[in-house]
Amino acid sequence: MSLAQIGIWSSGPYAPAFADDAIVGACQRFREPAYIVQHPNGAVGVAVAGKMIREDEINGVPTYPLLATLPALYPEWLGDRSFLEVHGVRFPYVSGAMANGIATARMVIAMAGAGMLGFFGAAGLQAHVVEAALDEIEAALGTGPNAPSWGSNLIHSPHEPDLEQAVVDLYLRRGVRRVSASAYMALTPMVVQYAFTGVRQNPDGSIHRDNFLFAKISRPEVAKRFLSPPPAEMLDALVAKGRLTADEARIARTLPVAEDVIVEADSGGHTDNQALPALFPTIVAVRDECLRSYGYSRPIRLGAAGGLGSPSAVAAAFALGAAFALTGSVNQGAVESGLCEDGRKALANAGLADVVMAPAADMFELGVKVQVLQRGTMFANRGHRLYDVYKSYRSISEIPADIKGRLEKEIFKRTLEEEWASTAAFWKQRDPRELDKANRDPHHQMALIFRSYLGQASRWAIAGVPERRMDYQIWCGPAMGAFNAWAKGSFLEPVENRTVVQIALNMLEGAAAITRAQQLRTYGVPVPPAAFDYQPRPLEIG
Repeated sequence: MSLAQIGIWSSGPYAPAFADDAIVGACQRFREPAYIVQHPNGAVGVAVAGKMIREDEINGVPTYPLLATLPALYPEWLGDRSFLEVHGVRFPYVSGAMANGIATARMVIAMAGAGMLGFFGAAGLQAHVVEAALDEIEAALGTGPNAPSWGSNLIHSPHEPDLEQAVVDLYLRRGVRRVSASAYMALTPMVVQYAFTGVRQNPDGSIHRDNFLFAKISRPEVAKRFLSPPPAEMLDALVAKGRLTADEARIARTLPVAEDVIVEADSGGHTDNQALPALFPTIVAVRDECLRSYGYSRPIRLGAAGGLGSPSAVAAAFALGAAFALTGSVNQGAVESGLCEDGRKALANAGLADVVMAPAADMFELGVKVQVLQRGTMFANRGHRLYDVYKSYRSISEIPADIKGRLEKEIFKRTLEEEWASTAAFWKQRDPRELDKANRDPHHQMALIFRSYLGQASRWAIAGVPERRMDYQIWCGPAMGAFNAWAKGSFLEPVENRTVVQIALNMLEGAAAITRAQQLRTYGVPVPPAAFDYQPRPLEIG
């Protein structure tokens, strides 16, 4: 192989690496500049010490033809630098907002302490529960411009718009500056209000945004809605109701709703089961089209999520152009997770194929599904049985006695009439309009009863209800199986060692080592497979 020489490299305290083991070690020293050199026998290798010299400086020190140089690489630099600057974090890494408080305040606090961004899992919680979590986070991290960055979740609630508005009002009142918006298929006035409250033009003409909306999307048409200015009629209505000022609405007409977009591939919970290498470039094209069409001057950052269960997957996400990486399923197994111990142990035993789609509680009638853990639980099978019954019969009274009896014995553990009494008491407090609809429509009554099982199943997994162990609904994507395979035999295999920060640091450290290995391979270094197999190890933040 004939290679162009750019200089001469003089050996330092370490000989250049030409053998497989030495090349693996060089790949993991990515925080040092790398020199691609050639042996007299023609082999290409890598050195991480020494210097480039002139021919008259040799003086008997071993030298090699220098083919290329690579600067030092740091995990902090894997993503978009503007993400770090805008959000005041050290690492381009985010822990996602796992619903029902599974992404706990404790998890958010740990991430912030490590220079990363974490979102509290507010979806499915009442406003007063969310506010208690905000109190806990602020007590630990402080408030004001110098406090560490963190965020909370805002989930689209098509059946409960008042709840969505109440959470937005809470965030605005409490000054929550970062919100992860999930499950949106279209814009709502509430999410637009949050995004543009406080937006203003500085004396120098630049735009200042108080609030940062992270839009989690998995479809191009939804991405375009968040990457475009909000509809004029929606802005006008918000101004008329006093929820935005006229000046805020004027500026909003020139900006995208979200400048941070989470591109979510095959994940736990709500998912379209998309493959990240197919989805991400598609959303990049949508982003670039919007940049051209609207003439935005501010950067729009695309993060990658879904299927990120190993350093290789994280490295691949950054190679696709992700500004940041967001993990979910793997954090649900962390000790800071709100999931019960039995649930976390079940996740630690999951394989790549131990996940399945099951009916979703919040959009049951529409046939929407969520991805959950299959191994060790009957939830998915029982959820599908309920949906089949819902599609087959129009009311509880129409269900044949033998089928009704099995549902009561195996799923509800009581009669459907008793289950309805409990469900009705819940909706009487939560939203009496649902009861009015159920009284007019027995099919809707059936849906509310069946949704009660689906909704409670995730809470049983959080609370650790022993008698409901086989009904645990644990949201989980294939990333969990990939993580377990990677962690096997390492210090991260035991559940008690899986802290959210150690998971994150190892993901990033490994992604940097793998990125370096790929860089060296593109320069002709014969990088062995072992260089792409970073093994977990206890890490500290330097």
